[in-house]
Amino acid sequence: MEGHGRSMDNLNGKELAELAVDMMHRTMVHHVFWFKEVEHQMGFEKALEIMGSAYEKSRGIQLNRLGKLFGFKLIDGIPEPLLTMSTEKLEAFIELLGVNWLAGDGVWFQSVEAEYGMLDAKRCNDSCWAWFSPFEAWSIKRLLNLPEQPGIEGLKKALQLRMYAKINVQSIADEGPDCILFQMNHCRVQAARKSKGMEDYPCKSAGLVEYTNFVRGIDSRIKTECIGCPPDGHPEEWFCAWRFWIERE
Repeated sequence: MEGHGRSMDNLNGKELAELAVDMMHRTMVHHVFWFKEVEHQMGFEKALEIMGSAYEKSRGIQLNRLGKLFGFKLIDGIPEPLLTMSTEKLEAFIELLGVNWLAGDGVWFQSVEAEYGMLDAKRCNDSCWAWFSPFEAWSIKRLLNLPEQPGIEGLKKALQLRMYAKINVQSIADEGPDCILFQMNHCRVQAARKSKGMEDYPCKSAGLVEYTNFVRGIDSRIKTECIGCPPDGHPEEWFCAWRFWIERE
């Protein structure tokens, strides 16, 4: 979109399409900035509470308007085309969303690394997980309508709905009534590195932040122990493993 002082009326079809995509991006970023400012002013828990209310209202308003333009109905707040889609296609769509999310995460990491180096990229990555993990826990708890303290059984359900649950291979083994062993048997990022003859990415610092904050967001009583995570050595059957448990008095 070159030129100065161009009005929207003078844009051609491709330029209008570019503008539409850019406006969707601006809307998402504005949503994030609102959350971050409310968090700064009122604290994380209050910001999540307010975002829950704002998201429900905003989602309905936006989807209704899009539905009128593109000719789809909403059923219980969900676009009808998603409800009439086959299970196989919906699963493929969810997998695609997970892959796109992971790709976006990687692009951010690489962009920081290219400009400032690996150390700063890892520092930003770990800090990002400190925010995203409790948010994702909050989001999944709402989706599953879990109680405030759903226990280990609630955590088992939540772990299966994380962003990477469809694109990685993970397993959960019971070690007792209040203890489970979680393994990441196939990690898309680490497997890609392995296929190129590269060493494991040392993700333990991020993992400690990620898993501790996620499980605490599901149930504040749950403790986290890292069994192993790169750069730790690990067996062929998993890339990282974690133990989650509740201490009983």
